[in-house]
Parts: sequence; structure tokens; C-alpha cells
Amino acid sequence: MNIVLDTNVLVSGLLTPFGPSGEIVRMISAGLLTLMVDARILSEYREVLHRPKFQFNHDQIDDLLDYIRLSSRIVSSVPLKKPLPDPDDEPFLEIAVSAKAACLITGNRVHFPKKSCQGVKIVSPSEFIDLYRDLE
Repeated sequence: MNIVLDTNVLVSGLLTPFGPSGEIVRMISAGLLTLMVDARILSEYREVLHRPKFQFNHDQIDDLLDYIRLSSRIVSSVPLKKPLPDPDDEPFLEIAVSAKAACLITGNRVHFPKKSCQGVKIVSPSEFIDLYRDLE
């Protein structure tokens, strides 16, 4: 299944590995999900995961980012028809639209108003887990 993963879900999955976000990160690591990304998203993942406040091991984060870069699908995108309230969220939706991703998983659904989403399904981590289990 092709998905777009907001940075907040990746961080949450690493901080709380036994919650829904952690389950999604494990599913990505197991190859059950394919991330759709571009250079902007990879750059944001790197910048955020290396922030001192998280105290992640930098070597382990670099290994994770290498895995993500190698296992993800790099997608070219076009600008959105309607801008989002936070321009920093736009790359995630642009990639989801362009890749025709199954969904964009985020902890901040309010940042993605339905009128701007061009039919992309925006789900929380727990909603995604429920959706995934229903497909099994």
C-alpha cells in the first residue's frame, strides 16, 4: 500500500513504538507499506529527527533515513490547486495527490482541510490502523 507519512507520525512512532504510530513505522520497516516521498519530505524527516530535543541516536536515525530513502518511491509533484493553512504541509499533500497514495497519515488532520485535499484520504494513525485491518 502506498502512503504519505507526515513527519509528526514518524517522530511519534519512534517516541512511542507500541502505539499506532509505532505500528505504522514497523509496517514500513517490514515492507508492508511503501512511503511516497520527495527531496523536501526526506529533508524535513532528517532535520526534525536530528533535533536535540528528541535525543535520538544520530547513527540510528541516519540508518533509518537511509532505509527510507532506499525503500520509498520518489515522486515528482505539481503545486496544489488550493494552498494549505501551513505551507510546510504542502509537500506531503502534493506528493499524496501526485502519487495517488492510498492516504496521507498525520497527527494533525486539521492542517489538511477537505476542500484543499483533492480527494486524498487524510487519516490519523489510529484510523489508518483500523483501515488497514479492515483490508486484511
